Amino acid sequence: MNISSNFDQNISRFHEILDVQKNFDIVYHTLTIADKKACLYFIDGFTKDEILLRLMQDFASVKPDSFPSSAHDFAKQYVHYGETTVETDDKNIFTQLLSGLSCLLIDGYDRAILIDCRTYPARGVSEPEKDKVLRGSRDGFVETMIFNTALIRRRIRDVNLTVEIMQTGESSHTDIAICYMKRRVDEDLLNKIKYRIENLHVDALTMNQESLAECIFPHKWFNPFPKFRFSERPDTAAASILEGNIVILVDNSPACMILPSSVFDIIEEADDYYFPPVTGTYLRLSRMTVSFLTLFLTPVWLLFMQNQNWIPGWLEFIKLADDMYVPLIFQLLILEFAIDGLRLAAVNTPSMLTTPLSVIAGIVLGEYSVKSGWFNPETMLYMAFVTIANYSQASFEMGYALKFMRVILLILTSLLNVWGFILGTAIAVCSIVFNRTIAGKSYIYPLIPFSWPEIKKRFLRGRLPHTEKSQR
Repeated sequence: MNISSNFDQNISRFHEILDVQKNFDIVYHTLTIADKKACLYFIDGFTKDEILLRLMQDFASVKPDSFPSSAHDFAKQYVHYGETTVETDDKNIFTQLLSGLSCLLIDGYDRAILIDCRTYPARGVSEPEKDKVLRGSRDGFVETMIFNTALIRRRIRDVNLTVEIMQTGESSHTDIAICYMKRRVDEDLLNKIKYRIENLHVDALTMNQESLAECIFPHKWFNPFPKFRFSERPDTAAASILEGNIVILVDNSPACMILPSSVFDIIEEADDYYFPPVTGTYLRLSRMTVSFLTLFLTPVWLLFMQNQNWIPGWLEFIKLADDMYVPLIFQLLILEFAIDGLRLAAVNTPSMLTTPLSVIAGIVLGEYSVKSGWFNPETMLYMAFVTIANYSQASFEMGYALKFMRVILLILTSLLNVWGFILGTAIAVCSIVFNRTIAGKSYIYPLIPFSWPEIKKRFLRGRLPHTEKSQR
């Protein structure tokens, strides 16, 4: 419905829908502006008090003989604030009001004046706990979307940078910002993303970006390898936008979603570019090698333990030194699940107890589990390496994808020996090769389709390109 010029009718409708008698945080303030009745609605805690005070002072100066004939003229003459709009659809008004805008109703006007003097509770812009770098900027995204877009604008001062706002969710009306560079972005992909967001039929994005990712790309849910790259670093987001990618920000989430993303995009990190090309190349290749080892180290060791006659002389030291009381496959699987249990426990442990409990857990679970005969020292060693190596790259999704593939490899190797190892490897390779980005392109480009220049860029950190103007 549209706003009526009957003030009492508007007030009655607003009071009924907003239920101001029960909702203590929905505040309404009646006032008189030049002998006309008015009412100001706002959400307590979302509004800057000093701005409202200045607006009240401006309203007191309005004279009856100079009272404007329309809400638009009133806002232009007497609402001395930059972010002001005039709205007539009450559905949009209620959505904006509950988002934090202040709503002014004046007798005789069939439109409401919306004043964006909101402020959200927000934490400080600090370095993300997960996406840390050895060198580089120390700021990170927060839960307030407008702060996140400002961090990107600070890095890209170009008129071609576009930030479009959208909303989705029948109940939540969650704000979504789509950031891209004109003339660099894939227009077909951009239109596809916007179409899917506009046509979402969900009650709320309860899990922020994960909910949005599952809604806009619901295919092949059984493939654990991530289709999107998530980052809490504004410098990573800005670099991705300049490369022609699309960055999606969701309100209440301290991370951005970068798409399209291949497996090489997800493995990349900011440290690759904060160091000289030689060091950056070393870091990138080390990360790829470690990721490869996290997948194959324990399955290959299990395969050798099941076929000890295959072990060459120079690898004799990998054999078990002590007697084995629990089959190796059960030792490895128990440790795989136990490590996740410890990880979940660490998340819920108070910060002041994290260090002492970690020491106790290391002593008790490490020393006494070996002495009791549950685990062999070699099993503990290889699983410790795999656990630490999982943190060599920032993507949690990629880490768990490698973990799931590793568990499948271990189970098949224990059941079918060498053929199980071959089958598990084939499953892992097919999961990567036959995966697709949201744009429908190969997940392992530039390997498929093959492109040698792009392969060099993916594996070697080259010098940043210079324009002719900068060279001169």
